[in-house]
Amino acid sequence: MMSISSTKVVILRCKARLIREKISEKLDKSSRVFSNPKSHMRSWRKRDMTVTRWWPMPYTINPHFASCKKVVSVMPALVNYSGDDEIYSGGSFYANSSDLGRLYSIGSLVDVYSPACKRARISAPFLFGSSGFEQNKRPSIEVLPDECLFEIFRRVPEGKERSSCACVSKKWLMLLSSIRRNEFCNSSAAAEKKETVAPVRNDVEMVSCEENREVESDGYLTRSLEGKKATDMRLAAIAVGTSSRGGLGKLFIRGSNSVRGVTNLGLSTIARGCPSLRALSLWNVPFVGDEGLFEIAKECHLLEKLDLTNCPSISNKGLIAVAENCPNLSSLNIESCSKIGNEGLQTIGKLCPKLQSISIKDCPLVGDHGVSSLLSSASSALTRVKLQALNITDFSLAVIGHYGKAVTNLALSGLQHVSEKGFWVMGNAKGLQKLMSLTITSCRGITDVSLEAIAKGSMNLKQMCLRKCCFVSDNGLVAFAKAAGSLESLQLEECNRVSQSGIVGALSNCGAKLKALSLVKCMGIKDMAFRMSASSPCSSLRYLSIRNCPGFGSASMAMIGKLCPQLQHVDLSGLCGITDAGLLPLLESCEAGLVKVNLSGCLSLTDEVVSALARLHGGTLELLNLDGCRKITDASLLAITENCLFLSDLDVSKCAVTDSGITILSSTEQLNLQVLSLSGCSEVSNKILPCLKKMGRTLVGLNLQNCSSISSSTVELLVESLWRCDILS
Repeated sequence: MMSISSTKVVILRCKARLIREKISEKLDKSSRVFSNPKSHMRSWRKRDMTVTRWWPMPYTINPHFASCKKVVSVMPALVNYSGDDEIYSGGSFYANSSDLGRLYSIGSLVDVYSPACKRARISAPFLFGSSGFEQNKRPSIEVLPDECLFEIFRRVPEGKERSSCACVSKKWLMLLSSIRRNEFCNSSAAAEKKETVAPVRNDVEMVSCEENREVESDGYLTRSLEGKKATDMRLAAIAVGTSSRGGLGKLFIRGSNSVRGVTNLGLSTIARGCPSLRALSLWNVPFVGDEGLFEIAKECHLLEKLDLTNCPSISNKGLIAVAENCPNLSSLNIESCSKIGNEGLQTIGKLCPKLQSISIKDCPLVGDHGVSSLLSSASSALTRVKLQALNITDFSLAVIGHYGKAVTNLALSGLQHVSEKGFWVMGNAKGLQKLMSLTITSCRGITDVSLEAIAKGSMNLKQMCLRKCCFVSDNGLVAFAKAAGSLESLQLEECNRVSQSGIVGALSNCGAKLKALSLVKCMGIKDMAFRMSASSPCSSLRYLSIRNCPGFGSASMAMIGKLCPQLQHVDLSGLCGITDAGLLPLLESCEAGLVKVNLSGCLSLTDEVVSALARLHGGTLELLNLDGCRKITDASLLAITENCLFLSDLDVSKCAVTDSGITILSSTEQLNLQVLSLSGCSEVSNKILPCLKKMGRTLVGLNLQNCSSISSSTVELLVESLWRCDILS
């Protein structure tokens, strides 16, 4: 049996034979190359650009061997070999030094020695592995450290050249995006070039240049990324691609890629490439933290609008950085950010004197201290305030009432710790003199008493919206209407203590400025005969919307018709209890002429109402929605054709109309419909194809969804013929 040492000798001799064969091949190739001096120079330059590798084997060329002529041809062969990327510091590849000594007997062709602890760097496109020599095709420029590539890229001209470099690889893209605009060598030269404009040739060219300059000036571009498209790579590409056109002015990120979502790195590329950024919106980006906001604050000093929604990694530190570096901040929206609290809001109030709009929602760390400090510090410019689902008390509302002298829009929602006293103090503080719009939702503290106090303290209030205010009754509503002399719009939604009496009282006492009344899901309204006293009508009301109030019936509608003779827009969608007898008095009392009427979901209405509507208001009617009115037939279409000359939008979805009715609609040249909806009309068939083509001269929208009697081939013919019309099928 062969001993272990003999086996090692055989293996080493085999390896030595392989090395000699490879070197011989390279010697032959090198001798052919060196036969032409110019070819030699080209080859040597190419070798200079090859990948730098660490040679793993402890061999170097003997100094005295370099003097031989043969070495000239040996060197090119040797430098084209390389090992792995690992670095070996001293030592031997063999446990026994005697084994290494056997390798010295390779032959007289190569003289080698092994230094104790020294590394040899060789540039070669070959790797030495167990299977022999393998060629590495990695580009030579990739071996340059990032610092060298940085210096190269910052000298690349902006525009097409820089974008082309970014398309080479992700590494180059990220390197380019990490360079700030002021770090490019040609940035100053480009600026000087823009300032030096050639003499004006004519007026037309001058105007064109000015328009292009305005469009491509700093901060005029907008980008929006949503869902899977929101990644760091895409942000880097945007930063590089828009840098030559002044950078982004507005960036909206909605959601994030679940695998490669937006992180601080992506936001940093935007900060470096788009210093003119003025509006930033981040929604549902859990991987963006304070570091990303630090970069934005450091580079984007022109930032004016910041929207942070569901950003759990951003804390007070990031908000403070924005306050310290972005003095032009005018709008701030914070929603569901669990780490942002009072400290950040205090700094915003102190360091952002131009802040005009603030919205804070569902931030558990925000309390009275932060809100009061913000409002008291930024009171001179703050015009819009929205506070929702916060742990604030009566103290914050007292501060709003005292310091909100510039506030014009105020929205308070879900403030469970604010009592009646807080709203009462806010109204009696007399500080909300400029308040024009007030929205209160799901606040237990709003009662009849506090509602009246708010009306008395806000003399310029024009729009009032109460949602889910369960403690507001008829008395409070009437008292509010009397005190709010400037009120123009009143909206009540899910205020179930308000009844028919409160609505009539509010309309009778609101004054001469109320233009719009909206009632949505007010379950306290019951349809009953109501004996009205000698009350003045509300002649100023133009818009009436009563939606999904099941208790609102014919008696209530007749009463509204007497009180509001100047209605122009009526929305009664979802009122199943309305009948022809109840709606006719309203139609007959409208003196100004109805313009828009929505009767969708009024199941009890018949052709009689539509005929009366067309006869009385056909000269002004522009929109009519009869969606779901199953008792409407072709007779209504005939009345519309004869009287409604200005009608542009007609919806008869799910009505009992047939082909004959559509034929009647298309028969007149005076009717110029732009939008027609026939969705769910099962009696309409393919026979109406010529009629629809005839109407197509004015149609821009046609809805044929769920029309079971209309085939797909008919729809395709319509699409070809009515190429200007959007067809839904």
